[in-house]
Amino acid sequence: MARFDTSGIDDIIEEMKRMGELVGETADRMLMAGAEEVKKAWKQSAEMHRLRDTGDMIDSIGYPRQPKTVSGIKEIDIYPQGKDRKGVRNAEKAFLLHYGTSRIPATHWVDDADEMSAEPVQKVMEQEFEKLLERKG
Repeated sequence: MARFDTSGIDDIIEEMKRMGELVGETADRMLMAGAEEVKKAWKQSAEMHRLRDTGDMIDSIGYPRQPKTVSGIKEIDIYPQGKDRKGVRNAEKAFLLHYGTSRIPATHWVDDADEMSAEPVQKVMEQEFEKLLERKG
């Protein structure tokens, strides 16, 4: 669906590379802290766009407990998990509500959520990085 942009945290990433900390515990903590902010923004955006019917999709927005590594890059997927009470995949509903169909107007609610989360994500990631510097210092 949407891809989170790393502008604003690129300097942190470069510094972590220099320090050899791009993988491991600090990177995981940074990703998890950022994921929590994105999750909050997704829920907030869905509510702002009035996408609540039963609440199953909004309530299911989440992410795994640990980041995964894909092609040497740590990442964490945030999206509506599982199925609703009627057996419809929540991610499918989110996709249709985001992009629309011939009968459902597009809302681009995920784009709005990612925009809303950019500043809070940068802030919590910087805080985690500062904790690393304090431990190293």
